[in-house]
Amino acid sequence: MRILHLVPGSGGTFYCQNCVRDRALVRALRRAGHDVIMVPLYLPMFGEEGSVGAKAPIFFGGVNMYLREKVPFLRSMPQWLDRLLDSPWVLRQAAAREQSTNAADLGPMTLSMLRGRRGNQQKEFDRFLAWLAEQDKPDIIHVSNALLLGFAPAIKNVIDVPIVCSLQDEEPWVDAMHAPYDQRVWEAIAENAKCVSRFISTSAWYADRMITRMNLARDRVSVVFPGVETDKLPAAEMGLDPPVIGYLERLSRSQGLGLLVDAFIALKRMPRFKNLRLRATGGCTPADRQFHESIRAKLRSEGMDDAVEFLEEFQLAQRGEFLRSLSVLSVPVPGGEAFGLQLLEAMAHGVPVVQPAEGSYPEIIAATGGGVLYDPKTPDGLVNALQSLLENPDDARRLGRQGREAILAKFNMDRVVRDMTAVYGAALERSP
Repeated sequence: MRILHLVPGSGGTFYCQNCVRDRALVRALRRAGHDVIMVPLYLPMFGEEGSVGAKAPIFFGGVNMYLREKVPFLRSMPQWLDRLLDSPWVLRQAAAREQSTNAADLGPMTLSMLRGRRGNQQKEFDRFLAWLAEQDKPDIIHVSNALLLGFAPAIKNVIDVPIVCSLQDEEPWVDAMHAPYDQRVWEAIAENAKCVSRFISTSAWYADRMITRMNLARDRVSVVFPGVETDKLPAAEMGLDPPVIGYLERLSRSQGLGLLVDAFIALKRMPRFKNLRLRATGGCTPADRQFHESIRAKLRSEGMDDAVEFLEEFQLAQRGEFLRSLSVLSVPVPGGEAFGLQLLEAMAHGVPVVQPAEGSYPEIIAATGGGVLYDPKTPDGLVNALQSLLENPDDARRLGRQGREAILAKFNMDRVVRDMTAVYGAALERSP
């Protein structure tokens, strides 16, 4: 099968579930014999060993697109300036600053992209469509997320092939935008969705939410859990001397880091956990600096700052080593999220997880048996759940083993390829 996969590029400076998911899928599809062309948008795919590479040029270079949106007369800039702004050196500098991206301020640009050739990036859409018309016709076009659906109507005008679209993390991004752009973006996504044959949600919980937000027929949405590349994944030693709580996600209040720090402080006040440590990584944005200072001040006031390690300079390729250093992982995102790929990655190394019973987390724990859930509305729910594992090493190791066995058996990339190609086949049979 010939597949064209449109993905937002990444500088690799923070933990991005969608980026990890897309790279793993492309590599697995290629191993299975499919011809996959990855087309990175905005940025190249920086930041990970074993890169999937790209057989396509960069389209919609991030610097170029930002300037076109902010400076109207640059929308007709000469080609030499286009090439300069899309050069690898300029894009690498932009990638180093990708953490400064703020969804709240990107409403106008997001809406413009969703309008396709009717937006402010018409010249770049025309360049992409001209390139697409010159390629061998793909069987399927896979769009990484619904924020890229401005491509769908434009593509349909050039080549008539089924389009499938993954769904993950659109909701928090759009809902963070200033009014009226949040509502307008949802309306544009729903309109462009009419050109899509099938949608692929990372969890049943998120599928239900997006069916409502995008006004989708339920039979157009399939649930395919992401997977983990399970080769060369040694199990952690699960040392508990000292015990180490870990966190892998953007280092921000919105992703639950403050909740985990509070739970850590409550546990460390207990004499039996005087040696407890906390390690956190995943990258951060300039907007998070004030929050970081507040939690560091809180830890200093408790005399616990030496027991906490914030690895702000995130290295995507080194996350396996980080995970193996933990006794338990917890990323208590308030309200839950569409998926928790870092939970699968931790379990693949035999590390159990502790999560709130919200969002997709109950689905993940039910399918793997690799962790425990707690009621986030219960006072000290997170503290009690972490305490129960740290006080019972045998239970923690049992959950770690169960999780690892489930990942190796049911969350490997061979299963993902089977499920994904089944969706592709359904899209080929029935295209709107």
